[in-house]
Amino acid sequence: MTAPADHAFDHPPRPLAQRLGAILWPSFFAAGVSTMVLFGFVDPIDLAAISFPDLEISRQAGHTVAFLGFWLGYGSACTFTWLLLRPKSRFQSGS
Repeated sequence: MTAPADHAFDHPPRPLAQRLGAILWPSFFAAGVSTMVLFGFVDPIDLAAISFPDLEISRQAGHTVAFLGFWLGYGSACTFTWLLLRPKSRFQSGS
């Protein structure tokens, strides 16, 4: 038996730690894998010489910048997915 449309079941809000974990953990994992794959084929020093020839960047700094860039990109994608998957009652006011 299904509930009437106006009394539809709504999931309770998730704790903040769970919401942040659902965004940060997958993006952290994907950024780590992407960084390993990228630098398995490209040396950070060579990449820096092509991208920013006036800057002297160490390998460690290249890895760090790439990882943080990947994490920011994947974190944005995970956040957008989380926003799209929210129940409509979270962003509709009234009725």
